[in-house]
Amino acid sequence: MNAVPLAAAGNGERRALRFLADLSQSLALSLDLRETFPLAVSRIVDFMQAEAASLFLLDPARGVLECRLCQGPVDITGLTVAVGQGVVGRCVAENATQLVRDASADARVNARVDAETGFLTRSIVCAPLATAQGPIGALEIINRRDGSLFDADDAEVLRLIAAPAALAIGNAQLAQGLVEQQRIQRELELARRMQKSMLPKRRRGDFPIRGVNLPAHEISGDFFDFFDLPDGRLAFVIGDVSGKGLDAAFLMVRVESLLRWVGTRAPAPGAWLGEVNAQMCRFVRDGRFVCAAVGQYDRGSGTVRLASAGFPPALLHDGVHFEELAADGPPLGILAEADYGEREFTLGKQALYLFSDGATDVRTGATDRLGENGLRGLIARHAGLAPEPRLRALLGDLKRLKLVDDTTLLLLQEPRGAQAHGLLELEFPAQAAQMRGVRAALRHALDAQGIAPELRDQLVLAVDEACTNIIRHAYGGECTRKIALRLGREHERLVFELRDQAPAVDPACLKLRDLSECKPGGLGLPFIDALMDDWKILPAPDGHGNILRMRKRIPMGEHE
Repeated sequence: MNAVPLAAAGNGERRALRFLADLSQSLALSLDLRETFPLAVSRIVDFMQAEAASLFLLDPARGVLECRLCQGPVDITGLTVAVGQGVVGRCVAENATQLVRDASADARVNARVDAETGFLTRSIVCAPLATAQGPIGALEIINRRDGSLFDADDAEVLRLIAAPAALAIGNAQLAQGLVEQQRIQRELELARRMQKSMLPKRRRGDFPIRGVNLPAHEISGDFFDFFDLPDGRLAFVIGDVSGKGLDAAFLMVRVESLLRWVGTRAPAPGAWLGEVNAQMCRFVRDGRFVCAAVGQYDRGSGTVRLASAGFPPALLHDGVHFEELAADGPPLGILAEADYGEREFTLGKQALYLFSDGATDVRTGATDRLGENGLRGLIARHAGLAPEPRLRALLGDLKRLKLVDDTTLLLLQEPRGAQAHGLLELEFPAQAAQMRGVRAALRHALDAQGIAPELRDQLVLAVDEACTNIIRHAYGGECTRKIALRLGREHERLVFELRDQAPAVDPACLKLRDLSECKPGGLGLPFIDALMDDWKILPAPDGHGNILRMRKRIPMGEHE
């Protein structure tokens, strides 16, 4: 049917245009196909004076077309045909309207349907539901009511009718997809909150167990836990659930709860894993499993008892040498009768590292894994740091690589006293040429703490300006006397201390200028005052020199 202006159109064309306008308007009233399409198909049947009509939609996953709606003497709802099969299948495969004038003599018609339903098909028109991404289905009408056969004009009209129908279905499917995405997002957020609530709160002070969980995606299949036992010992758990997605996340929550429930009764670690494994084998039916390690630590005697169920080997590090502690049994949830051995050792001044395989699977290049040797190298690099900043430094190193799996680290080590929180100590001559090395060392130490690059550079600049002031004003120019820099951590604050050997400074004589009025090279104290949370100048304890102490709050992650 050729398009013509409405004023010049004949009665039949005007009737068709009005029908298309009314159909488009009615389909736009709701995105619920169950509400709009039964009436729409009924109106199409009446307008085309057809005996029957059917709406087929494509199921991309199965590669078939399924009848979702039909009108006529025979109900074929649920009937499926392959793409390319029969009239409907060829319509979608070719994305072209199919006209069958005489069904009895056309090879495209599937005579089996008539044989099974008793309905006699004489003539067919089938139009694709076309979209920019390709056809999403087909609209088919069968048999004229007056007994005549469909012709090319009927095929053109149905093609035009299929256009607003395809648009309405596409919009409805898009809306449904958005609703489904929102549902999944809500479930992911629920899983994230649930997982977050399961992780233990970080304990301050000299508590010897620290852990961190770094999901590779929205939710994590890894977990860790630690808790007090009735006899005063500490229990700890780390695990990795097989698989990804919500199913793995909810299994993680269930298994972590089970591990804590059994562990609070303080059975020996091997028996602890054995009981959890037996229960898991009763409720895990889909082939999933959990790799886990559990242990108990007696702070009084320094004794650790450890058992592992298919978890990566733990590492015991004395600051120089590593000892590998391999798994004592298979993962949980595989063999109901599995036995789990355990080992006992004295922790002393050593550090015990437990880590999921995400820590060794991080990519150092396009395909290269960090591996266990690479992880040992990172641990050795930061061995001189106290446990808390060391764990943060390890986490910072891993974040700068490419995570491909959830990563969880658990560290067991007794604190090493007041100096344990030192992150960097330098002593250097009061000379401008020394500052390049000082800036590089400070930048590396701040990177190890995971400080954002912009803030890191500001902190380095503040220390550089303070050193320049010492050289120029305290010492009166470059000299061989020393400047000592110490970077430390007090819980959530970075502490910078600069000590000189110059005559004592009266803090009351220091005047701060507006930072906007300072010229290059004259930032000094105004910049420090603007950047730092607090700062002060103190006399050195031995009476020789001054100490500039600056503090900046850097909040730690809730569970780190």
